[in-house]
Amino acid sequence: MTAGTDAHERAVLDKAAHENFPVAPFFLPRAWRDDLMAVYGYARFVDDIGDGDLPHAARDAELLGLDREQSEDRPAMLDAFEADLRRVFDHTGTGPRHPLLLRLRPTVRRRSLTPEPFLGLIEANRQDQRVRRYATYQDLLGYCELSANPVGRLVLAITGTGSPERIRRSDAVCTALQIVEHLQDVAEDLGRDRVYLPAEDMRRFHVTEADLARPTGNASVRALVAYEAERARHLLNEGTPLVGSVHGRLRLLLAGFVGGGRAALRAVAAAGHDVLPGPPKPTKLSLLREVGATLRREG
Repeated sequence: MTAGTDAHERAVLDKAAHENFPVAPFFLPRAWRDDLMAVYGYARFVDDIGDGDLPHAARDAELLGLDREQSEDRPAMLDAFEADLRRVFDHTGTGPRHPLLLRLRPTVRRRSLTPEPFLGLIEANRQDQRVRRYATYQDLLGYCELSANPVGRLVLAITGTGSPERIRRSDAVCTALQIVEHLQDVAEDLGRDRVYLPAEDMRRFHVTEADLARPTGNASVRALVAYEAERARHLLNEGTPLVGSVHGRLRLLLAGFVGGGRAALRAVAAAGHDVLPGPPKPTKLSLLREVGATLRREG
């Protein structure tokens, strides 16, 4: 195991602990936990490439067949990672080069996963290199189709519970979670020269990017955040019946996703919808309360 791989695994575990929802909680079967963490590790790695946050980027570049100097070329890294991902699904070759994808391969084969959700996550990060502003809410939903919805679809595939209706509900939950994360991270995203608040909504609420760069949000910014938060709440409501459509420990996991989104929205509201000083984060108690409420509603 390389130092770069060790560092990435530690970073993945740390980031998993700070998500708004439980990624692979202890109560799940060990096989599910292992497969969910393999998928989460993949998603985090792709995001780290797209954000330029790889702890050992030069080593990862070498593992992917690139020169060390190309580690800062994010499109080249994403292209090389996609090429290596395709080796996971190629049963005739020698297999992928990168250790993370070597670990993903048993999950892919055990659960008969298809390339499309994984490719969607790569394409979302390619889009992040080209598109830094979204004109309309529909444009943002198109981005979430690539950046968020594949994760929920992979969870359903790993647990063997996918169906057209469940996928539709899952997409609503995942898009909602992505929008909530964007609301929490407005200031951080602006620091990366990215704005995920639709331009049409910014105009409607008379919000400029200069307003988003201030230490605290003015009344217009807070009204805009409240508006987008309500959209995310409606999406969560649309997706919540997914929880009641499954049984056992999977129901608890999915309630954790929905409850995590609701708890994050409560944290944003408790901050007066002022997200600029830093991401409003839910407490563990708030998360547990929302998970319990979700289970009672869908029981």
